[in-house]
Amino acid sequence: MAILLLAAAVAVLLGIVIALSFRLGDRKQVASVPPAAPVAEHVLPHGSQIDAMRRGIPIDEEATPLPMARVLNTDLKRERGYPMQPPTIPHSIDNYQVTVNTNRCMLCHARANAADFQAPPVSVTHYMDRDDQFLATISPRRYFCNQCHVVQTDAQPLVANGFRDIDTVLAAEQAAAGGDR
Repeated sequence: MAILLLAAAVAVLLGIVIALSFRLGDRKQVASVPPAAPVAEHVLPHGSQIDAMRRGIPIDEEATPLPMARVLNTDLKRERGYPMQPPTIPHSIDNYQVTVNTNRCMLCHARANAADFQAPPVSVTHYMDRDDQFLATISPRRYFCNQCHVVQTDAQPLVANGFRDIDTVLAAEQAAAGGDR
């Protein structure tokens, strides 16, 4: 047994020595490599360094920022952009206070007040704890609304989105099935 332990210790030490020698060898190689040429000399063929999020502007050029998007105060519900997307906020929330002690959103959206303010009530899922037990008040993990919900703006999408919700897909399938008869 002692021989096996000794052999294992020697193997570990040998591995460490070999790893260190490779690292030192790499450092020597790095030191001997000439400095890299400027980025402009390594430009990829036209169009291959374009990032869609940069609106077609090459990555080596400074982009002029878009104007700030304006908040839409239409109070109209928007379609979702992807499955399970939290609903967007259809009104301005400037100066809304959401802190540990107060949540301005709940003035209108609490289940008890929603009808009076003609606001959609907070989903029952927001009243559930992590063990799916219902609470009398909003769950602490759902308390800070703007962690998930964002204000609707007039900003144009940076990337195309072909998402269709399930109702649209089913309606298209029914229309296609109805046309086949």
